[in-house]
Amino acid sequence: MGKPIQQDQKGININAFVLIFFVIVISTILTYILPAGEYDRIEEAGRTIVVPDSFHLTEQSPVGFFKIFTSIHTGMVQGAGIIFFVLLVGGAFGILKATGALDALIVTISNKLANRELLLIPVIMLFFAVGGTLMGMAEETVIYIAIITPLAVALGFDAIVGFAIVSLGANIGFMSAVMNPFNIGVAQSIAELPTFSGIGLRLVLLATFYLAGVIYIYRYAKKINKNPELRFLGNFYDGKENTNTQEAKLETRHKWVLVAFLINFVVLIIGVLKFGWYITEIGALFLLFGVIIGIIGKLSPNKIADSFMSGVTEVVGGAIIIGFAQAILVVFQDGKLMDSVLYYSSSLLSHLSPALNAVGMFFVQLFLNFLVPSGSGQAALTMPIMAPLSDLVGVTRQTAVLAFQLGDGISNSIFPTAGVLIAGLAMAGIPYTKWVRWVLPFIFIEVGLAIVFLLIAHAIHYGPF
Repeated sequence: MGKPIQQDQKGININAFVLIFFVIVISTILTYILPAGEYDRIEEAGRTIVVPDSFHLTEQSPVGFFKIFTSIHTGMVQGAGIIFFVLLVGGAFGILKATGALDALIVTISNKLANRELLLIPVIMLFFAVGGTLMGMAEETVIYIAIITPLAVALGFDAIVGFAIVSLGANIGFMSAVMNPFNIGVAQSIAELPTFSGIGLRLVLLATFYLAGVIYIYRYAKKINKNPELRFLGNFYDGKENTNTQEAKLETRHKWVLVAFLINFVVLIIGVLKFGWYITEIGALFLLFGVIIGIIGKLSPNKIADSFMSGVTEVVGGAIIIGFAQAILVVFQDGKLMDSVLYYSSSLLSHLSPALNAVGMFFVQLFLNFLVPSGSGQAALTMPIMAPLSDLVGVTRQTAVLAFQLGDGISNSIFPTAGVLIAGLAMAGIPYTKWVRWVLPFIFIEVGLAIVFLLIAHAIHYGPF
């Protein structure tokens, strides 16, 4: 662990902070060019809902030069919940790593999977796909990246394979949304559809995207197996170079540490499903179990504290980037452009043929996810408009919801405003630009599959209405 990020041999990587700051500047310039406008909003069932047909132009609200910099602080404040969640989880993993249990587990699994390493991809990816599709696993994936990525490296793959198994797996599940309460649940509620209706097509959607993801990662894994010089290790040493890891043995105290860690996830699942826990409770849970794991691992109080800070240090860069990404949204909100973008995007759909309206909705949602990288937030913003619009343009409301979930989900694997993506990449030590180059072909595959499913949905009058 702690190996410097490798320089991409094919080109110079743009620092993620530079990239996001550039987007902030461009967004600021747009506040002087694009017309400002607003929708009226009402409170309904604890949510702020947009009132359709209430859009009106307002006085231009350009963002000044100094606000480029104040927006970053505001973004930090608005993203504080997930920022501190990432720091707490990173600290808890610092304690776990200090016990030696993680290294011992990785060596043990790598020995047991000798000559069967490629089984890791479909099996582990299925776990994350199921978690994403049933309980909306998203922020929680940052936790697993610290486990699966070094495991993938130890088995002869690289950091990209480990990260992709976790990130793409959970994102495919989240996007397919068989019973995801955070996107499909909210969207169908606003569209006045029966909760989790239309599940059959979404199951086929999940299977199709999961298979595509497994094949994509599998092909890359086989490529780097044949050409080890192409491996990208990120923050993780190759197991052959790390003699301390190779000599690690799974002792009794390690087993108890891992049992406690497993109990932590059982409690997490119960808390999320039964008590509606979110990042505040999950972060507290990991902090609690971090201390417990440290005690079981026979670490002194000072060692627990030092290990916690070491873990925080490893993820602090990704946590800060989350605040920078939020600053983009702050600029659009201060410039009153959010509603204008939504209004003009939805207006364009009325000029498309009925067969292409669903596809048009998908691309609108895909773009808007750059500005609102939250499933429930985007549903609350767009569905009050898209649902009645679908009635007017000859698209079923269920198809409009499908367009929303696909547009919202696919872009989470590539947009820099997706805080979870940026934090996970920082934890794995993968430069954002390198990830984009690797994942972009798969994004095009997903977009193509999404269009096919939307055309099918329109053809079969995907319903109940």
